[in-house]
Amino acid sequence: MTEENKENTAPAAKPEVQVLPVSHKFLIGQKIGMTQIFDAAGSLHAVTVVKTGPCRVAYTRTKEKDGYQAVCLGIGHKTENRANSAEKGLAKKLDIKPIRHLKEFRVADLAGAAPGQTASVERFAEGEFVDLQAISKGKGFAGGMKRHGFHGGAASHGASDRERAPGSLGSRRSLGRVLPGQRMAGHMGVDTVSVQKVKIVKIIPEENMILVNSGIPGANGSMVYITLTNKKVTAHKAQLESRNKVKKDAAKGAAKKPAAKK
Repeated sequence: MTEENKENTAPAAKPEVQVLPVSHKFLIGQKIGMTQIFDAAGSLHAVTVVKTGPCRVAYTRTKEKDGYQAVCLGIGHKTENRANSAEKGLAKKLDIKPIRHLKEFRVADLAGAAPGQTASVERFAEGEFVDLQAISKGKGFAGGMKRHGFHGGAASHGASDRERAPGSLGSRRSLGRVLPGQRMAGHMGVDTVSVQKVKIVKIIPEENMILVNSGIPGANGSMVYITLTNKKVTAHKAQLESRNKVKKDAAKGAAKKPAAKK
């Protein structure tokens, strides 16, 4: 075979994978667990560790075609025999294995987002505030005290069967039925819970990890959706800075104070 033929039969190099523009401030992560770290000021923080991918842009939604604008991120992979035909078709289009978990994030502007791009921790910075969303742990069937925080009845005069009872339901004669939304015993947990305005304490880019100063709903290993908060954080930042300043001043005062003579 000649040199010319060898060049023609050589496999074509795969195009370089592009990165989703950092203006899109959202990610999918996996809750690893909780720990504690010291910051630069010496303050101790309880943090939750979230491993964030890297994620892959599976597809985009446009207003012209779908009626709304969104970017769908995917994380993880599954085997072919566990994927349905739609997931296999999407994987074939992206030339990757079937994606394990998908989540759409609505956006005001697509701004350069395209299928096949990757997204990781580079879009966030330490000190930013984010909103976290996850599925809470399932508690099964729970009573009114555990589920809604009822106080229960008096534990006196022999009413032992009323101590954890929910009390009157308030609708017997006039309506003769329980109104919708009445707080009662029932299934607890497995709810979508959001924790808002949480500070990013540390980012470890080489391990794709974000450490946030808060607890996150759900068990270790569950999926977490991270988005940049749209809440005002000015007052919260000022409160934290003043608290740290008071701690520093107290520490300096204790250091300057002369030791008592024996």
